[in-house]
Amino acid sequence: MRYVVGYSANARGHDAVNLAVSLALGRGASLDLVLAVPEVQQSGHALAPKVGFENLLNEQAQEWLDQALALVPSGVPAQTHLRSGESDAHALIEAAEEFGADLLIIGATSNGIFKRFSIGPVASALLHASTVPVALAPHGYHRQEALTRISCGLGSRAGAEKLLDLAIGMAANRDLPLRVVSLLELDGGDAADAAGGADAAREYAAKHLAAALPGGDQEAGEEPKTEVVVGHGRSIEEAVDRLDWEDGEVLLIGSSRLAKGRSIFLGSTANRILRALPVPMIVVPSDYELKQPNQPASNDIPGEAQK
Repeated sequence: MRYVVGYSANARGHDAVNLAVSLALGRGASLDLVLAVPEVQQSGHALAPKVGFENLLNEQAQEWLDQALALVPSGVPAQTHLRSGESDAHALIEAAEEFGADLLIIGATSNGIFKRFSIGPVASALLHASTVPVALAPHGYHRQEALTRISCGLGSRAGAEKLLDLAIGMAANRDLPLRVVSLLELDGGDAADAAGGADAAREYAAKHLAAALPGGDQEAGEEPKTEVVVGHGRSIEEAVDRLDWEDGEVLLIGSSRLAKGRSIFLGSTANRILRALPVPMIVVPSDYELKQPNQPASNDIPGEAQK
């Protein structure tokens, strides 16, 4: 498996590399560290030769990529790539398609609520156009250990079953427990109404989880250990905050119903979850299918820096 990491020479880029290492350790994946640089336009001015500026830009960019490579532990295969395009997001999407990547990983900006997540222009563009899942590292993500749990946000809209199937496969492939999460926004009401809503949400999630599980022997590793939890509050953000989150887990969510086939569109509810979430989020395109462990990995690209 191959993961493309959108690197930038700042804390956001370091967060992305750390998350990529955590994700790679559970699947034996290799990392493609991609730094996008702007395309240099010919100005026609004698004092600003295009070739000379390109050389300086590429030298500096390669120095930053060398620093990125040094962040990756020796046990994780990684290589670096310098790319340019119409935009950073376009360059990353093209790289993911070129390498047959299974995941695109980026970091959040540093001015989000509670300094967790804030979606910048590159992330926003990726979350509207990527055809592979996009993993978002929260600000200050320092872990480089394998994941400890997969959580899956289960909604009631069409397509939720496919996301649950993918989460089950991801947890089983990594031999990790799976937690199915339902979030309720309770607009006033008494305690009985809140309890009734939580019970209904738990029953709904448990029903769909039971239908999605293959029915194998958990002790033989054929399906993950599972649980269903319901978070509720006066807002979605409060519901997220009331749940317990492990440092080593990620949350999978699906695309909005506005997404086109095999692409991502981050809906308003997902944006609200993101504002309060203390762990990485993976946003999955519509109709995406998880690759199985025995599927062949893409061939290495010659002529790139590797470790």
